[in-house]
Amino acid sequence: MKRAGYLFIALALLLITAAVHLTTADARGGPSAASRSRAKDRAERTADDERVADMPAGLAAPAEKELAQQIVASAENSTLNWHEAYGYIEDIGDGQGYTAGVVGFCTGTHDLLTLVERYTRAHPGNGLARYLPALREVDGTDSHEGLDPGFTAAWRHEATLAAFRGAQDSERDRVYFGPAVRIAKLDGLGTLGQFLYYDAMVMHGPGTGGHSFHGLRERTLREADPPSEGGDEKTYLGAFLDIRRAAMKSGDPGRDTTRVDTAQRRFLDEGNLGLRTPLEWKVYGETYRVP
Repeated sequence: MKRAGYLFIALALLLITAAVHLTTADARGGPSAASRSRAKDRAERTADDERVADMPAGLAAPAEKELAQQIVASAENSTLNWHEAYGYIEDIGDGQGYTAGVVGFCTGTHDLLTLVERYTRAHPGNGLARYLPALREVDGTDSHEGLDPGFTAAWRHEATLAAFRGAQDSERDRVYFGPAVRIAKLDGLGTLGQFLYYDAMVMHGPGTGGHSFHGLRERTLREADPPSEGGDEKTYLGAFLDIRRAAMKSGDPGRDTTRVDTAQRRFLDEGNLGLRTPLEWKVYGETYRVP
């Protein structure tokens, strides 16, 4: 009886200790809670990936992706020949330092730094590697300190190499194109909507701030239902463009918004939700055509 009593007490203490440990761990957001959260996130992402994989290629199809680069280049570089933009670099006075490459990577917005870091890991000793300390220092500013006078020439020279052009393509797809198309498909958008998301991601960045892509999308979702939730696609995209245009004008009422007004809005007003060619649009007053 006495032995049984000791065993009962010992068992009770063990159970209490275990309960306290689990409760404390959960209260602290410890490994158990974190593991469950990560597992849930992985499961949800896997389910979303499977849904996207079953959808039509849309903007990710080779011909449509080429078209997307042409339309973006008309606004970013005033040309349809986007392949010319690998070596492009200049400070356009927008407070983001140097803008460069196929989607306007910027020394002040972290994406150019990330590109050069990833490129250097794959190709040590490249012509841009020596500027990494300076790029880290100016990240988040419009400063050229440590970059002038040689960085622009080094960029143009590196852009003559297939490896660096490939690195720009990969980073464009990883940071901008792939995520934009994926989110658009999950929102139930067709090829035009996927392009609208992509162009906004390129111009505004993939952040969550009020003027970044995810912030613009969240504001749109509060005003209109996307097709994935039963909303009308044209109405939803119209709301997205309205919000994006307002963000572009915010703080600079005179800013040119023709990439929205006489390009993307034109495609939408024509009901071209599939972004089918032939296409005609205007950016900065210049007319572009793709047969």
